[in-house]
Amino acid sequence: MTLEEVKKRLAGGGHKVAKEDRLANDTGTQLRLDNGAIVNVFDKGTVNCQGKNCKTVEALLVDAAEAVQAPIINTNIFVVYGHDAAARDQLEAMLRRWGLNPLILDQLPSEGQTIIEKLESYTGQVGFAVVLATPDDEGHRAEHPDEKSFRARQNVVLELGMLLSLLGRHRVAILLKQQERMERPSDIQGLIYIPFKDDVKDAGVLLAKEMAAQGYQIDIQKL
Repeated sequence: MTLEEVKKRLAGGGHKVAKEDRLANDTGTQLRLDNGAIVNVFDKGTVNCQGKNCKTVEALLVDAAEAVQAPIINTNIFVVYGHDAAARDQLEAMLRRWGLNPLILDQLPSEGQTIIEKLESYTGQVGFAVVLATPDDEGHRAEHPDEKSFRARQNVVLELGMLLSLLGRHRVAILLKQQERMERPSDIQGLIYIPFKDDVKDAGVLLAKEMAAQGYQIDIQKL
């Protein structure tokens, strides 16, 4: 399906394109709709939708013949982490063993973008995100030092919130290290929290199940 065909179908369904940009890797065009959905139109002819309200958008873009085919799964996985480089390396190795492609923000070219713009740009290329919430900081309520607990870095919490908005909470998993010592970065209902002690692979089975629920095919022999 071409970009013009996608635009025509969206317009016919009453959806307006609020913003149009080339994807960061120049493989296609990203359309941000006024209803919050993100439509990626790749030059090779494939299309996917991410973010909010995708069901109504996908209904416009999928032909009857295409509907019976198995969906093409995006292997890109966004990884957010704080100061625990060892946990990041463990997670990256595990995802690669599963045949997935982890995208780590500080390893991606900025191309003059701010951190927020960079996150928004690359999020359009992923179908799932994993956030490493590790005990990097300490904090407590003002004048209540007895309530001191470990927390994730502020950049991790900010990026978590953005990913929840862009991908939806079912496509974001939070790996919580040493949860008995940690303050959860959010108490929003329905978030996917997966605890682990010291090695990320301890969270592997539960993480694989969450990804499988979103259509990812992971070889159980590689867990």
